[in-house]
Amino acid sequence: MSALHGLLARLIGDFGATLLLGAGGILLYLTFNVLFLIWLERKVSAHAQRRLGPMEVGPHGALQTIADMLKLLSKQLVTPLATDRFTFLFAPILIFIPTICLASLVPLGDASAFAEMPNGLAVVVVLSGITVIAIFMAGWSSNNKYAVLGGMRSVAQVVAYEIPVLLSALAVVLIAQTLDLNEIVSGQHVPYALYEPVAALIFFIGITAETNRAPFDIPEAESELVGGFHTEYAGMRFALFFFAEYTNMLVLGCVGATLFLGGWKGPFADRWPFLGPVYLLLKGYVVVFLMMWARWTFPRLRFDQLMNFAWKLLIPVALVNLLVTAIVLQAVPLR
Repeated sequence: MSALHGLLARLIGDFGATLLLGAGGILLYLTFNVLFLIWLERKVSAHAQRRLGPMEVGPHGALQTIADMLKLLSKQLVTPLATDRFTFLFAPILIFIPTICLASLVPLGDASAFAEMPNGLAVVVVLSGITVIAIFMAGWSSNNKYAVLGGMRSVAQVVAYEIPVLLSALAVVLIAQTLDLNEIVSGQHVPYALYEPVAALIFFIGITAETNRAPFDIPEAESELVGGFHTEYAGMRFALFFFAEYTNMLVLGCVGATLFLGGWKGPFADRWPFLGPVYLLLKGYVVVFLMMWARWTFPRLRFDQLMNFAWKLLIPVALVNLLVTAIVLQAVPLR
């Protein structure tokens, strides 16, 4: 790896070589992650319904998602005539880019994240909201009423659920006194989920809604909107939307683990640094598994129920929890 870095550094400079190798490594891992999560979700859904799931292609169907990927790569890319062509083609790219940026901000160990920032949590919140712009662009540019409705629903949903996610994260910021994700992890001698169980639950519900996962998958409700915002997309354009969805699940799961579950901390992580990323990813995958479990346990909400749940329950509870946290910290400082 160092030899490759040196070769690239002579061509594009040290910063360019680091950026290219880092982005390439992140993209390679995220690709395998998506293939694994699709297989895992099929297995989770199958066992929830007392079925076997994929079994034919590879051991226990492990190669089924690779076969599906090859099928999508071979499909023709169809662009409807009446679309806004530039916006229609740019939307899958726009939803794909923030996922790589988000993944680079999560601290994998005591060492710095690939793109560490002192206000990393604020940047994560901002980047996670960009995906809704891409979803609305995809729906609006498709010139399809089902797709437009899916895009409009997505905007309303993300605006509603971004607020309780931010308020629950602010409760952690009050305790840690920093927006730096590395420092938040370093300060967790006890996981903050034990101090802030309500904030942790609200954060989990919020990121489930933000990633358009059932029972909050209203923007692509196939029983009402055919395919929602991605109705007119085919082949790899369609795949990019699901690449972004499954990547966001893992990244936001890791952010939740960073805020509430101690991040990369675990037994012997200080002695053997390679355990740090392992602990963080294990915690992130536990959060993802809970999202999948919820999908196959709860029925889909109606759109009015989903909005009422956010504005009338989650946001007031998150505000009260933030106020109680501030009062308790004034009365009994943790530091």
